[in-house]
Amino acid sequence: MGVIQDVIEKVNEKDRGQVEFLQAVKEVLTTLEPTIIKHPDFVKAKIYERIVVPDRAILFRVPWVDDSGEVQINRGFRVQFNNAIGPYKGGLRFHPSVNLGIIKFLGFEQIFKNSLTTLPMGGAKGGSDFDPKGKSDNEVMRFCQAFMRELFRHIGPDTDVPAGDIGVGAREIGYLYGYYLKIVNQNASVLTGKGLEFGGSLIRPEATGYGATYFAAEMLATRGLDIKDKVVVVSGSGNVAQYTVEKVIQLGGKVIGLSDSNGVIIDEAGIDSKKLDYLLDLKNYRRGRISEYAEKFKVLYYADKSIWDVIREQSIKLDIAFPSSHENEIESVNAQAMVNNGCFCVSEGANMPSTMDAIEVFQDNNVLFGPGKAANAGGVAVSGLEMSQNSMRISWSREEVDQKLFVIMKNIHKMSLEASEVYGKKGDYLMGANIAGFLKVAKAMMAYGII
Repeated sequence: MGVIQDVIEKVNEKDRGQVEFLQAVKEVLTTLEPTIIKHPDFVKAKIYERIVVPDRAILFRVPWVDDSGEVQINRGFRVQFNNAIGPYKGGLRFHPSVNLGIIKFLGFEQIFKNSLTTLPMGGAKGGSDFDPKGKSDNEVMRFCQAFMRELFRHIGPDTDVPAGDIGVGAREIGYLYGYYLKIVNQNASVLTGKGLEFGGSLIRPEATGYGATYFAAEMLATRGLDIKDKVVVVSGSGNVAQYTVEKVIQLGGKVIGLSDSNGVIIDEAGIDSKKLDYLLDLKNYRRGRISEYAEKFKVLYYADKSIWDVIREQSIKLDIAFPSSHENEIESVNAQAMVNNGCFCVSEGANMPSTMDAIEVFQDNNVLFGPGKAANAGGVAVSGLEMSQNSMRISWSREEVDQKLFVIMKNIHKMSLEASEVYGKKGDYLMGANIAGFLKVAKAMMAYGII
């Protein structure tokens, strides 16, 4: 049995039941096969075995009191996976689906994503099975304060710097950071995604969506194409999806589809700036459902469907897809339908939104495929820029941050493409991104000896 397969088998044995983590390990390690021959020192030092085991995984109880006076109990997690190139960095996710396996998968992916940005950040992830949907502001505040009462002892500006993720937006970050300040009496850069009034960075809310669009544009340029006049479908309607739509509109593309957990809208006329403004208000302030957009603008609405099911069932034509909702949202049957309907570029705004079988369909059909750890790295890149601004006690303009983000995404594309060529599969962005991200971390781990 080869080195990579042996590591995968050991992870399958020791972490059985952690489906998403096992999937992420297999997806990354199988693409690292070409590094075995070029770097026998990695094999001897057991880098492949070591990189799939987190430095530490913290599980804690989060008791809080709801508005009716009832005590509620949730589980909190922080997995500090690897800090070889910088302090641990990765978001917090509040969602009922959160468990140790999902947090480990996200933290593992974060190692390589953060490495690709070239900023000094290690990989981590955290969160809770708490669901902020339907909760009052006071309930969310009490939960966040209870969560931080334990988390604070494990984080710090040079130790571990969390950010937001699904279910953790500006409101949650504010409550978390405010309570951290109260406990430690230090105004330190220990959370990113903060409000502009207390140390946040311009462009941070837009960064993941903008970055995924910039990455798509770079992939398209390798074929002499651009986003102008292309038909685009984006899954989700949260932060990532919203600003993907905004940047696509700016670049002249036509977005026809969005979704949320209740259904899908298909707007054949295209989502323009006016419609996007309505969507931003609907989702960010009124916390409404995408069905209200359908009612407002008299467009097609499909209840209780995924957007990729709708694309397949209704044979909807598209050129570019931005899966921006959640892991494994695109399976092979829908990937094939997307290809059949004209899709030639996929840029992942979410983490691991395509199954391995779906990725194989895309690659077999010569689709430009930007994996999440590369395409959606814009969010953590601007989080890193926020840390830099906080450390220097300065604030950059929107134009400065956006330009830095553009350069970072351009460099991530360049590194991924070059690594794919050096290691024998030019144009395979999945392999290229994994190898480029891995090599930097692996070399740092080698330098430290066996720790």
